[in-house]
Amino acid sequence: MMIRRRARSTLALAATALAAALTLTACGSSDGAQGADGRLNVVASFYPMEFLATKIGGEHVKVTGLTADGVEPHDLELTAKQVGRVQKADAIVYLKGLQPTVDKAVAGSHAKVTVDATAAVPLEDHHLPEGHAEDDGHDHHAEDDGHHHDEAAGDPHIWLDPTRYAAVARSVGAGFAEADPAHADDYRRNTDALVGLLATLDQEFKDGLKDARSRTFVTSHAAFGYLAEAYSLTQVSINGVDPESEPTPARLAEVQKAARDNGVTTIFFETLASPRLAETVAKDLGLGTAVLDPLEGVKDRAKDDYLTVMRQNLANLRAALGTGANAGPGAAATPTS
Repeated sequence: MMIRRRARSTLALAATALAAALTLTACGSSDGAQGADGRLNVVASFYPMEFLATKIGGEHVKVTGLTADGVEPHDLELTAKQVGRVQKADAIVYLKGLQPTVDKAVAGSHAKVTVDATAAVPLEDHHLPEGHAEDDGHDHHAEDDGHHHDEAAGDPHIWLDPTRYAAVARSVGAGFAEADPAHADDYRRNTDALVGLLATLDQEFKDGLKDARSRTFVTSHAAFGYLAEAYSLTQVSINGVDPESEPTPARLAEVQKAARDNGVTTIFFETLASPRLAETVAKDLGLGTAVLDPLEGVKDRAKDDYLTVMRQNLANLRAALGTGANAGPGAAATPTS
């Protein structure tokens, strides 16, 4: 996913605040929920933040998500009505630097509590030099090509590592307890329950991938760096963190070589970006394709949530990496003709 060129200067500013503590902005009293129905009025920037807010807040919160299902978060432009909701919220849960339009609205908000995910989990740099192959002999930072590689912030996909996501969950729970102390015990219990579910998911990934015959997977872009790091895998991405950049021929050659050298069987694409590049690489190599979902949104909330989609990702990884018959339903790669 994903960092679009027009957002990079804003993202660079966010990088300086990665080590900051949880932001608890006290703008008014903190003696309870402020909504007309007695619930805490929460605004969440996109699905992973919305999932946390809903699970932790439970019956005591009313959660409004800013990014509709099926919309790539980086493409979000807030309406005037949405900006008004942010400004009037009791609590905000967001990931600073991912969506500049949200950052701007948050700066003008009077929320009691603002929870920034990057304050709980500092971002790491999983970028390729955008638009260039790695190690191609260019001094990318010295080139004045308008891409501003040196301003790129860290990889925002922290929610794809359940342990990092759990750290953000604890920050959300602490923030809700601060904003609505009358229900602090419930928020803590809900947080503990969710963290327990994420610990179970983490163990499922560890157990499910420990005996993989290959530990290298190929993706359309570099959204899975934290997941790879957590489970001792190697991510090879056709694109960098920006899915809309065009890889050079040298980069494509590197990806093809890595796929051949590591016995890769599957090229992964995702749900909200075009599969064209992944399909092209797969066809050139005679490989199959499958989905590895970066979970920026959920297509059908009646059937799926963060946990079910992550388990499907695990099943698809197990099938692609060669872990035996227990890969799970729907995990087989689709041959690319």
